[in-house]
Amino acid sequence: MDVLGIDIGGTGIKGAPVNIKTGQLTGERHRILTPKPATPEAVIATAADIVKHFDWKGPIGCGFPAVIKYSVVHTASNIDKSWIGVNADEKMKQATGQSAVFLNDADAAGLAEMQFGAGKGHEGLVIIVTLGTGIGTSLFINGVLVPNTELGHIELQGKDAELHAAESVRIKKDLNWKKWGVLVNDYLCVLEALLWPDLIIIGGGASKKHARFFPQFTVKAETVPAQLRNGAGIVGAALAAPV
Repeated sequence: MDVLGIDIGGTGIKGAPVNIKTGQLTGERHRILTPKPATPEAVIATAADIVKHFDWKGPIGCGFPAVIKYSVVHTASNIDKSWIGVNADEKMKQATGQSAVFLNDADAAGLAEMQFGAGKGHEGLVIIVTLGTGIGTSLFINGVLVPNTELGHIELQGKDAELHAAESVRIKKDLNWKKWGVLVNDYLCVLEALLWPDLIIIGGGASKKHARFFPQFTVKAETVPAQLRNGAGIVGAALAAPV
């Protein structure tokens, strides 16, 4: 069965139909720049344009950069503050006439990784850490998602962990991979002390170069690079859709 997955980010909104049995995109990914300001009306209209592009009739899943509880947006970092309090599912349904489900974007990527990537078949506690501008996380217990973990915001050396160890820190400070690996390890050690995961999956663009910084890790948990990258958000969003 095909489902439309849409990944809504701070810079771009992209989508494609997904075969939710195989995790494969069944149409070419379509991307539109995120409108500025990224108000509910503007973002929903842009997402609806993606629906129109595919002439889509059916369920829709949307990954979104916010905490979402019972369809309602509770935070806003890379989007306009006017999103807070909005029922995103209902907004999308009104704009498209199709059933839609919104979920946190890191959780969406995690769903894809657990179903079709490095987490497939793993039991116990699995944490997926996405290193980018910030740090996104998703957490699974025996394959079941614990939503909205936002573990990139735990305190590390007196500040948000993502200000200590995100890939943007490596770029901004022009750190070599070894030095940055030490910072990432600081963060992973805190996660391990709190949660004792069985598996840690590292995602984000830097995961392609994992051999350069993984040797700095001292955590006891098995740590592996993500297998799904650019398409994970779209695939995971589709998996969450109301089918």
